[in-house]
Amino acid sequence: MPAGANAPASPTAPTTTATPPAEPAPPPRQQPGTVRLPQGGLATLVRAEVGTDGVLPVPEGVGEATWWGVDLGAAEGATVLAGHVNWKGVTGPFDELWRARVGQDVTVVDTAGKSFAYRVSAVEAVRKDALPGRAVELFGPRGGHRLVLVTCGGRWVGGATGYEENQVVTATPVA
Repeated sequence: MPAGANAPASPTAPTTTATPPAEPAPPPRQQPGTVRLPQGGLATLVRAEVGTDGVLPVPEGVGEATWWGVDLGAAEGATVLAGHVNWKGVTGPFDELWRARVGQDVTVVDTAGKSFAYRVSAVEAVRKDALPGRAVELFGPRGGHRLVLVTCGGRWVGGATGYEENQVVTATPVA
């Protein structure tokens, strides 16, 4: 190339900006399926969240129960299932919680068909007015994983309270 001549421009690679990978989508929450209670009662599970009033909504269907809390198989915390003792004159499967005994078995199946076995470790009637003060202890995220089944019962007092007690049945995973 003669002196003073411009050399041809060398091709340059296009400028690229590295795009960070997209955040992975959180895994889908476990989907509720069914619960088989200690004496054979069966309820369909519906996932729900605690309302702004601090109350866990219970489905209107007597054959349904609310699923709330940690996923089944979690290392810690409570999975809570709450169902009606009765509804509109029909006795529900959760009525049998009033006859539950330590040592009985409970099985929960998610919609993927995975089965989780639990054994009843505690049965306790708790007055509804005492329940808020015990909520963290009974339903909280601390402590070993447990399944907590809840229904109403005791004396009917009417109004927003309904029954004066809740039957709380706690079950721990069977290895």
